[in-house]
Amino acid sequence: MSVSLVQESAGSEQGRLLRFGRRWGWLAVLLVGLLLFWLIHSALISTRNPNLVPALIFFGAALVPAAFVTFVAGRRLDFGVSMGVVGATALAGGAIGVTTAGFLEYRTLRLMDFLPMVAVGLIEEAAKLIVPVVLVCLIRARHPGDGLLVGVASGAGFAVFETMGYAFVELIESNGDLAAVDHLLVVRGLLSPAAHMAWTGITSAALWSAAAAPRDRRKRAICVFVLVYAIAVALHTAWDSFDNDTVYVILAALSLSFLIYATHRLASPRAAHARTPVWS
Repeated sequence: MSVSLVQESAGSEQGRLLRFGRRWGWLAVLLVGLLLFWLIHSALISTRNPNLVPALIFFGAALVPAAFVTFVAGRRLDFGVSMGVVGATALAGGAIGVTTAGFLEYRTLRLMDFLPMVAVGLIEEAAKLIVPVVLVCLIRARHPGDGLLVGVASGAGFAVFETMGYAFVELIESNGDLAAVDHLLVVRGLLSPAAHMAWTGITSAALWSAAAAPRDRRKRAICVFVLVYAIAVALHTAWDSFDNDTVYVILAALSLSFLIYATHRLASPRAAHARTPVWS
């Protein structure tokens, strides 16, 4: 066998391994995260060392969001942003989003003496888009899936910080009841892909499509973005307004359906050839 054939075979095998790792990397993230969470939880129960509580809350809050971001990054989309940018987006998007939303919600409450659920949806969905807006202004070589991926990452960061806050409050109010904290982390972790991550994913994808649209189609693309943003706010408002498992299941199914639809649109041949986000 010639050297070129050996090199070609090795390259093909390496490519298959890379594709396999990209497609199933989320499972490794999930399993490793579960193992670390279990180890920390076991150590906390055994030693009763309160210094382990922050680690428990962090891993419990970040486990599912990190796995879901990895899952989205492994889909067959044309991504241009690196995983470093995705990680920075999750961190900065979450921190800036939670801080901005908390401040604006507090100001709204002070001005109106109450905080309407629709105001929460409007504020939080806008706050989670701050970092995606900055990135779309800085990145010129935009790829079809970039908007969706950074949106999911920003939503994941927001979900992690928000869940950590809720878990901390639950720990205090329950007088250190770890069972109550565990339940909160599991519920919010499992629901996060169908909530903050899905909503910000679809709005960011529409935002990047509007930014990349040709001049003659830009007005239509902006209208589509406004519509998608309104849908995300409506889903968010409904989620916060009802305390019913059946409603949550319906809203989760709708949210994930929109995200799956956006993913399929971005994976279309038209998007792949355009090398820019396509939502039309």
